[in-house]
Amino acid sequence: MNLLVVEDHADIAANIGLYFENKGHTVDFAYNGRHGLELALDQNFDIVILDLMLPGLDGIQLCQQLKARKPAQRVLMLTARDTLDDTLEGFEAGADDYLVKPFSLLELDARIQALARRGIDSPSEVLRVADLELDPQAHKLSRDGQPIHLKPTDFRILELLMRNHQRVVPQREIIERIWRDDPPQGDPLRVHIHNIRQKIDKPFDKPLLHTRHGVGYRLHDPDA
Repeated sequence: MNLLVVEDHADIAANIGLYFENKGHTVDFAYNGRHGLELALDQNFDIVILDLMLPGLDGIQLCQQLKARKPAQRVLMLTARDTLDDTLEGFEAGADDYLVKPFSLLELDARIQALARRGIDSPSEVLRVADLELDPQAHKLSRDGQPIHLKPTDFRILELLMRNHQRVVPQREIIERIWRDDPPQGDPLRVHIHNIRQKIDKPFDKPLLHTRHGVGYRLHDPDA
């Protein structure tokens, strides 16, 4: 794999680089946010390993700008801050995974491999349920031809539901697929589902997102 490490702590960057280079991967480095964004936009990397606290342009800003230009770019965010708000902020900025310092290089490797597999397993076709269309690669969503903007986590949840529209997706499965081994406290899924409904159902006559109470959610056309 071709990796970009955006980390201002030279020792941490060197350790990550040495570990992955010894495993046969190509690693490039940036030590501030602006240089990291330039490299990520100009070159093709399988995964960007991104520190949250960076000089010049922080990890949240970098991730937001990068995802706006290259929505399919996979980003793993590193941070010394481990509060729920920090984790959610990282995911809302578009991060695909989140690892708290200090971390094991073995765990980082496992997360990188999981992100790489997710990229292979995600088909690029446009997903459709009734008049709702979602393009995973272009990160575009519309219903009845009207563009709809969702935050990154809402978009990922909707994509998961559209890929599995033939069944009810259990709440636990959604949480595990979206937040993996680090689910946030409380019931954030309910908030995200509410946000999605407000955008894809409320302005239209026919609801597509349905709740199976005590089980999960299904996105489908009731008239189909």
